[in-house]
Amino acid sequence: MTTLALRDDAFRRIASMMYDTVGIAFGETKRHLVSSRLAPRLQRLGIGSYEDYVSLITGDPQGDEMQVAIDLLTTNETYFFREPAHFELLERELTERRPRSVEVWSAACSFGDEAFSIAMLLDDLQRTGHVGETWSVLGTDVSDRVLRRASAAVFPEERLKAVSRERLRRHCERGEGESAGLVRIAGPLRDRVRFGWTNLCRPVDTLGPFDVVFLRNVLIYFDPQTKHEVVDRVVSRLRPGGLFFVGTAEGRVPSSLRLEPLAPGAFRRPA
Repeated sequence: MTTLALRDDAFRRIASMMYDTVGIAFGETKRHLVSSRLAPRLQRLGIGSYEDYVSLITGDPQGDEMQVAIDLLTTNETYFFREPAHFELLERELTERRPRSVEVWSAACSFGDEAFSIAMLLDDLQRTGHVGETWSVLGTDVSDRVLRRASAAVFPEERLKAVSRERLRRHCERGEGESAGLVRIAGPLRDRVRFGWTNLCRPVDTLGPFDVVFLRNVLIYFDPQTKHEVVDRVVSRLRPGGLFFVGTAEGRVPSSLRLEPLAPGAFRRPA
């Protein structure tokens, strides 16, 4: 198998397209990631160079191949109940408020682990009378590939290690035979979660408003200006008094809108 060389000009053009399209900044340290993730695609298409691949995309910038490149180059590491302190804080807040309805947005939902984790928690709170029956979860992402997987609601068992035995019993169907090692979210919970394509670097005015927004572990891929713009755009869809979560390792949250810190990675938009 011939090793394709990702030369400077092609790398800069790919990085520029990704930044212009989805706001993700690819510096020099990401060259190997770009090369390794795109190489199998070039081989599958029978394209002999990254320069020719760039030409294919730029010839139809709104076409399917640009979306394929986005799918391949966006990072999607996730698992159920990641950063559990956030779910514990959300549970405390909702238990205290006892809202009649709750609308939650998982704004960079990846494969759906976060969205279904939220749904499991809301179902528990509804059963105990701390949340009304009118609740919903919306998961959005810029990758068609992960959204298809999220909508299918089938996950490897190891991604659900943090899910309690009771929640597994109530909400999950274990695969058998060829599907052994996989878990599917049961129909009643699947019906409470919707998924859709959204580019956070574009207007999101048609979404929400929401009572809770999760924007976790995605800001690290944006440069400072884009990060600020994305946070403002997303927080603007949060109702006054609503909760906003980012990854605990993502540092200070840049926003022109006021946010009250509650815990690492957790904020409230003042009423």
